[in-house]
Amino acid sequence: MHPSRKSLIMDFFKKSPNIEIHTSEVTEGVKESFEIHGKKLQDISTDVNQLSGEGKLIKIKRKNGFYKYDPDFEQEGEFHDFSDVDKVTIFGRDGYKCVICGLGQEDGVEIAADHKIPRSKNGENSLENGQTLCNKHNSMKKNYSQTEAGKRYFIKIFEDALKVDDSQMIAFCKDIFNVYDKHGVDHHIKV
Repeated sequence: MHPSRKSLIMDFFKKSPNIEIHTSEVTEGVKESFEIHGKKLQDISTDVNQLSGEGKLIKIKRKNGFYKYDPDFEQEGEFHDFSDVDKVTIFGRDGYKCVICGLGQEDGVEIAADHKIPRSKNGENSLENGQTLCNKHNSMKKNYSQTEAGKRYFIKIFEDALKVDDSQMIAFCKDIFNVYDKHGVDHHIKV
């Protein structure tokens, strides 16, 4: 049996305890092991972030994308994922489809039970705080709240519309950004 992606990542961090490491360095550091075991490299930053959420790695707040492993660190109030029963309930409620794109298992898309308010921001493991996302949108959302993830997604749409001079989509996105401003939501995310 081959080691999991997360165990390969943890092995990499354990070789350099208490050293702040960027996810790009982790990707390079585990690349050879991943290729040997036939793993995909694309989800490294997601896995590292999840390991942080599980209390196994420490996220360096002042440096985006940096984490470290401290063998003496014990996460207070360790984060837990949804139970298997809760995942089935969340998936069933959402029709086993991503609430953003509408794709699901019958389309050959992997789905995940996501916390609307992330665990790292004190989001609860409640059914009300759960939603079904495809792996693509779950990865895009990362550790953001729904409004933060939405604004970042609209910024990407806006930038793409600017590139092709799509005036209708540019106007639409500007209206969305005005709604964010009107309600004082997510000012820290700049357009």
